[in-house]
Amino acid sequence: MKANVPIPPELNIIFGKVVEAAFAVHSALGPGLLESVYEICLFHELQKQGLKVERQVGLAVNYDGLILEEGLKLDMLVENILVLELKAVEKILPVHLAQILTYLKLSGRRLGLLINFNVSRIKDGIKRVVL
Repeated sequence: MKANVPIPPELNIIFGKVVEAAFAVHSALGPGLLESVYEICLFHELQKQGLKVERQVGLAVNYDGLILEEGLKLDMLVENILVLELKAVEKILPVHLAQILTYLKLSGRRLGLLINFNVSRIKDGIKRVVL
């Protein structure tokens, strides 16, 4: 997909379902837990909605013809199109945004969500990232 092409409506529907699931998890658990707890619970919520979701998806890096299979993992990949990067941090830093942008570029995907669960209101912890 090219950056000047609009995001397909189907992808926006998936995006909405993920946001709803993040709200459900945050409402039940609140802030202050480990990222891994939120990941498992969000995975469960997304599966309950009937979405195809994968956790800890390996992402290869091609450097000068050398394929590096280790090191990078997407927290979640929803419907093989939407990249989720989860955090449980005091605040989102530029490095976190750079991380999801890199994941989008390397995976060839255009839409991602950076979700920080360590906030009092989850809407303040969700950032949509588009390439």
